[in-house]
Amino acid sequence: MTKKWIQHAIKEINADIQRSADTHLIRLNLPIFPNIHIYLKDESSHPTGSLKHRVARSLFLYSLSNGWINETTTIIEASSGSTAISEAYFAQLLGLPFIAVMSNCTTKRKIELIEFYGGKCHFVEHYSEIYSKSTQLAEELSGLYIDQFTHAERAIDWRGTNNIAHSIFCQMAEEPYPIPQHIIMSAGTGGTSATLGRYIIYKGVKTQLTVVDPENSVFFDYYQNRNNQKIETGPSRIEGIGRPRVEPSFIPSLIDRMIKVPDAASIATIYWLENILGRKVGPSTGTNLWGGLKIAKEMYENKESGSIVTLICDSGERYLDTYYNEEWVKNNIGDISGYLAELDNLKWYK
Repeated sequence: MTKKWIQHAIKEINADIQRSADTHLIRLNLPIFPNIHIYLKDESSHPTGSLKHRVARSLFLYSLSNGWINETTTIIEASSGSTAISEAYFAQLLGLPFIAVMSNCTTKRKIELIEFYGGKCHFVEHYSEIYSKSTQLAEELSGLYIDQFTHAERAIDWRGTNNIAHSIFCQMAEEPYPIPQHIIMSAGTGGTSATLGRYIIYKGVKTQLTVVDPENSVFFDYYQNRNNQKIETGPSRIEGIGRPRVEPSFIPSLIDRMIKVPDAASIATIYWLENILGRKVGPSTGTNLWGGLKIAKEMYENKESGSIVTLICDSGERYLDTYYNEEWVKNNIGDISGYLAELDNLKWYK
């Protein structure tokens, strides 16, 4: 029965893929950078509202194909929210129980969405406990700790057509500069940056992959010295990206450059972008776009032309009580006025 059920489950997920459209690629109009085109791949339009929809789908297909999931398996994940939301969706699709292990400071809206898709939340006091608690629950419940931090980079089929890199390059085909000179991505697990980096190498294009990292994250330091034994940090203040430890899915050899982005700059950028798009985006999008603007400025100063692609990772509607709350930002991020002035004074959107 189990093998037959697994085949049925895979068919259900593949049918869900067929019902889903691709996400939009949005070109920003920034006259200050003539002949440099910046694009945003809008992953917030997935059914579960974030880039993690792709990751969760791949993790389920990978786990099913390995025979790790049967019709009674409880799925457990360590997640700050977006991955858990998407995994709860796929667990519900297959009729499986789902538990998200997360910090007790996760935004209320993300918790509500996990529960909306039938999932349960297990909270830990300190963020570092999510890994051990997930393992413990899997053992106690004879379930599967699906472990995005280990399996994300290997679960995504970067050679095929069901990945974000293939989608980006197909959508860029008719643009003035169809092969991006730069792709910029932040890292949570490192799975998406691994997919982009592998695809770039596999296709033999000259695109440069830059990974942007927030404060309180180990990835930038690890990229610089490749020694994770000496790195310790607290939790990232930009929800969904940055890690207090080097995750197995983060592969520095695929990355051409890393940029450390101040958290205040990330938040200032999402406010600035709202004036352009007319809608709110999540904080990691601010990190991505700040890196993209920095590279666009460098290209302009070097008299270069070309295209830059980065991502809208999720919607800002999930963060109304945090990153879009002035008092919360003041208390948790600090003064962002300098970065707002820097963005505004350049008159990029006026």
